[in-house]
Amino acid sequence: MAETQYEVDLGNLTAFDSQHQFASPPSSREEIVKVAIEHSTRLVQAVAGALFSLPSMEDPDGPIVKLPAPSTKLPREKPLPKPRPPTKWEMFAQKKGIQKRNKEKLVFDDQTGTWKRRHGYDRVNDDNDIPIIEAKATDEPGTDPFAERRKEKKSRVEKQEKNRLANLKQAQKVGALPSHIQLAATSLPITGTKANPKKVSKVELQNVAGLAAISTASGGKFDKKLDGEKPPKHEKKYRKFLPAVEGSGMGAMERQQTEKVLNKLISKHSHEILNVEKAVNMYNVKKEKKQRKQGGQSSTSSKLKPGNKSFKKKPQKRSSTNKGKSK
Repeated sequence: MAETQYEVDLGNLTAFDSQHQFASPPSSREEIVKVAIEHSTRLVQAVAGALFSLPSMEDPDGPIVKLPAPSTKLPREKPLPKPRPPTKWEMFAQKKGIQKRNKEKLVFDDQTGTWKRRHGYDRVNDDNDIPIIEAKATDEPGTDPFAERRKEKKSRVEKQEKNRLANLKQAQKVGALPSHIQLAATSLPITGTKANPKKVSKVELQNVAGLAAISTASGGKFDKKLDGEKPPKHEKKYRKFLPAVEGSGMGAMERQQTEKVLNKLISKHSHEILNVEKAVNMYNVKKEKKQRKQGGQSSTSSKLKPGNKSFKKKPQKRSSTNKGKSK
């Protein structure tokens, strides 16, 4: 009865009751909770009954059933991401039947007699650890085998980078770029939109380049400069100080500064530089303060002068008991 009464979707383990109607709506909160528990219990029983009607398989942990495909589409906030197209190597491996297998990370190195990483820093069979390379009969005289190895490695890295970019271009045509690459390439939120990115002005690029140039601990002083790179602009004024120790050509700087100030004061237009009235007022104010201070000190000193009364300590009289003991 429960299976025919409710719509059961075993793919999503859900049950629906679209035809149920309340005869009289519940009035109190307790009745609402009671009706909700009873209704949800019947729905769960319907899902459990439909599960036990499916064919099961025996397992040490218990019977296992295979759920059918879901019949109800659940809502999503965003559409499903598009699948990434296979790369050239994946297509080649699928065509040749090559299966991916997990390799061990550590490999025994016969040259050093230790276990090393398969890839990365300090890896096994590293070219930098080989002190001597045996010459082949096909080698040309005068060639450097170490330089040839470095050249081959550089060509392999460039080929790999070229293949990676080609795979990204193929994924971009389908619209299945990785999220981090899409964000870096378009400077847009990851919404799948193909709006044109905002063009960066020349001033903004210069500001970013200037911040990157002085972001080191030395302020970019010891960093390598690119060809044609200009030094960063310093908008603020530099503070200049006289040298603490006089050196060659530095001894006359202080004298030149003092002479420059004196020439300004003694010049014909010195009255425009020096406010005589203000200087006289400041001198009078300082003089009055000094006199007032001296007068206050004299008054306070007169008050603190001792009178005729002597404050000398009087000698104490010896007691009669000590008279006989004195010699």
